[in-house]
Amino acid sequence: MVNVRVTERVRTIEYAIRDIIVYAKALARAGRKIYYLNIGDPVAFDFDTPEHIKQALFEAVKSGANAYSASEGLPELREAISEKEKRLNGVDISADDVIVTSGISEGIQMIMAALIDVGDEILLPGPTYPPYISYTRFFGGKPVTYETVEEQGWQPNVKDLERKISSKTRAIVIINPNNPCGALYDEKILRKILDLAAEHGIPVISDEIYDQLVFEKKFVSTASLAKDVPVIGMNGFSKAYLMTGWRLGYMYFYNPRGELKELKECVEKEARIRICANTPAQKAGVAALKGPQDHIREMISKLRARRDYAWKRLNEIKGISCTKPEAAFYVFPKIHGVGSRWKTDLEFVLDLLKETDVLFVHGSGFCPVYGAGHVRGVFLPPIEILEEAFNLLESYMKRVG
Repeated sequence: MVNVRVTERVRTIEYAIRDIIVYAKALARAGRKIYYLNIGDPVAFDFDTPEHIKQALFEAVKSGANAYSASEGLPELREAISEKEKRLNGVDISADDVIVTSGISEGIQMIMAALIDVGDEILLPGPTYPPYISYTRFFGGKPVTYETVEEQGWQPNVKDLERKISSKTRAIVIINPNNPCGALYDEKILRKILDLAAEHGIPVISDEIYDQLVFEKKFVSTASLAKDVPVIGMNGFSKAYLMTGWRLGYMYFYNPRGELKELKECVEKEARIRICANTPAQKAGVAALKGPQDHIREMISKLRARRDYAWKRLNEIKGISCTKPEAAFYVFPKIHGVGSRWKTDLEFVLDLLKETDVLFVHGSGFCPVYGAGHVRGVFLPPIEILEEAFNLLESYMKRVG
């Protein structure tokens, strides 16, 4: 008999957003209609990849762009990304500062692999996007979440962040606009975080994949404010360009004083050992950035209407309260009965699923401290589908009292 030993780092991997689907699949196999409010994939609903991007992929494949490409990314895509960041976000980077990745998730894995040795700490907003927690642990580090304040629109508590900086801190992560809360961080708070990073000599990782999906306020990129503070920017094509399944992302190194030189060189080594990102998808990425952008305005208009409906509807349900999202396509409501009627938010999510076929993600999957007692949902479906799901949720809340 072969003795196969699985490593502890793999055995303990968690990803709440997709782990929860296991429970829904069993019900779906029994013929039940599941309301999937768990995954942030607009293309799974009534949003579609723009035609000119699809056509660019088709033409790339047909014209023979099917070979390996440069590990750092196609030169023309890196140049287009550099131009986009300057034009939209005021970030002064060159094409050489950009590395193209297979989605933003690969970028998170690469940067954590390059920064973390056993025992190192990464400061993350709480609640946070789960791969930041999982990859920090995967490489032997310790994820440390700093508070974001629900009553203040989930803005970071800078004093709490400052208290948690230690000699083991290797980076401060900012997720703005935020997943899972839909928060848009105030410029003055970003400046305070950058001041702390400068004072303690710590780089900042700024995840900005929802940078174009904002409603009323203006998005401000961290690197545009950074001056001398080194910033690793994370972004991609999945959300604003509706290319979720294409797996195309990027990171850039805003490096005014050269402090990220070795880090970037080591990430480039990681890029080489995985060969390259998808070549035809990169060709389409150029078309996405340089072609018509009208779909973004239309997308925001649809999302704003669905945001307004979901936020209002959730706050009308007894036992639930929800802060208004300012960006992205998530709600992160508080379930007031967690801790009494339900022991945990996971228990609430599973019981709701069993009783109503409505699937949310448990908030503790985004942070066991600052996410507990909440659930994350998407407002991507059409309003009539959201209405059906929220009616079921309301009936359930009335029934359990």
